[in-house]
Amino acid sequence: MMNIIVKPLISEKMTRLTEAAAAPKLNRIQRDKQKAAPVAHNRYGFVVDKRANKIEIKNAVEAFYNVKVIDVNTMNYSGKVKARYTKAGYLVGRTNAFKKAIVTLAEGDSIDFYSNI
Repeated sequence: MMNIIVKPLISEKMTRLTEAAAAPKLNRIQRDKQKAAPVAHNRYGFVVDKRANKIEIKNAVEAFYNVKVIDVNTMNYSGKVKARYTKAGYLVGRTNAFKKAIVTLAEGDSIDFYSNI
């Protein structure tokens, strides 16, 4: 069996989504303007194997983190061709291709990526 989950996706955008789910608190400006609290989507991102489908991703996340997965959204990123001019001439290369999965968890479930650091 292949390893489905390659690594958790920890970026600024995913951290913002995760923090909104963990602590939907209003800051001072939002309180002053009577704005609603940020919507907690309870979503987490993972870089997964390119051959994995949504059902396999769901089962892998549920088994590994012991949570209930409601929805899985996937996106494929193909390796882009990058080229540049240098002293040595024209260099051509590719970026890495990967698949990203955004997992929505059930209400009350959460994943702590930093617990075992």
